[in-house]
Amino acid sequence: MNFIRYDFAIIGGDMRQIYMANELSARNFSVIVYGLLEPSLDLSCIIADSLAEAIDSSQTIITPIPVSKDGKNILSQKAQPDLAIEQMLCLLNSGQNLYGGCLTKEIKKYCDAHDIYCHDFMEQEEIVLFNTIATAEGAIAEAILGSTTNLHGSSCLVLGFGRCARTLAEKLKGLCGHVDIAARSPRALAAANAASFGMVPLSVLEGKIEQYDYIFNTIPSLILTRKLLVKTNSNVVIIDISSAPGGVDLEVSKELSRNAKLCLGLPGKYAPKSSSDFLTDYLLTDLERSDSYVFA
Repeated sequence: MNFIRYDFAIIGGDMRQIYMANELSARNFSVIVYGLLEPSLDLSCIIADSLAEAIDSSQTIITPIPVSKDGKNILSQKAQPDLAIEQMLCLLNSGQNLYGGCLTKEIKKYCDAHDIYCHDFMEQEEIVLFNTIATAEGAIAEAILGSTTNLHGSSCLVLGFGRCARTLAEKLKGLCGHVDIAARSPRALAAANAASFGMVPLSVLEGKIEQYDYIFNTIPSLILTRKLLVKTNSNVVIIDISSAPGGVDLEVSKELSRNAKLCLGLPGKYAPKSSSDFLTDYLLTDLERSDSYVFA
C-alpha cells in the first residue's frame, strides 16, 4: 500500500455519505471521496480520480448503506466504471478498516481472510433502531404526498410488527383515527395489542382490508397479492417500505388503479443529515474502541 494520506475514503452512496464527508472534514479529519456529487461537498474534501486512488491512500473506507442493490456494483450518485465490489476487494489491504451497510457475504469473507477490519452498520442494534425513525417519517411523508386526503381521522393498516413497523405505528397513532397491525405471528399480534393497536391476523385480512385508507407494508415477502388488492378501497394509498422486491404486487396494483409505491432508501432521502450525524458519531466511537484507531 502507498503512504496513507487520508483518514477516510468515502466511496459512493447518497446524501448521507456527503454529509459524513463534510462532518468528518469539519472535525479536522482528512477525507477523500469517490462517486459522490462534487457541488455538495466541502472544499476541504479531496476528489479522487479513481477507486484505486481513494482506497490505496486511506486508512478507513466507508461504503454506502446498502453497499449495493445488485450485489455487484457499489451504489453511487455518480456512475463510475470501476465502482464494482470485486474491484474494491482487490484494492483493499491488510490493516485497513471497511465500514458500510448490508455488506455482502463475499465482502465479509474476503475481509476475514485478509486481516481487514470489517464492520456492518446495519448489524448494530442502535443504528437499526435509529434508522427506523427516518424510515417511519419518510413513509408518512410519502403517504401524504401520494394522497388527496388527510391522515387525520383516517384508518391505517401496518403490515408486520418488527422494529420499523413499531416505530411507524407509534408515529401514525398521533395522526390517524385508527391504526391496526396485521401479522401472522400470535406473538406479534399480542405485542401490538399490548401497545394499544388493533390486531388483524393475516389469515382474515381479506375480509377487512377494504376499510383502510392507508396501508403500510413492512413485511419483506409478497403479502398484497391480487386476491387482497382487488378487495382494497379504490382510493387507498399503499406505501411499501420492505426490502426489494417488496411485499406488494405493483403490476396488479397498477392494473387495478391502486395508488401503490415501493419506497426504499427513505433515511437517505428524507433525513440524510440526522442519519449521517448518528453514523459519524458511531463510526468514530467504534474506531476508538478498536485496535485500528490510527489516523494520517
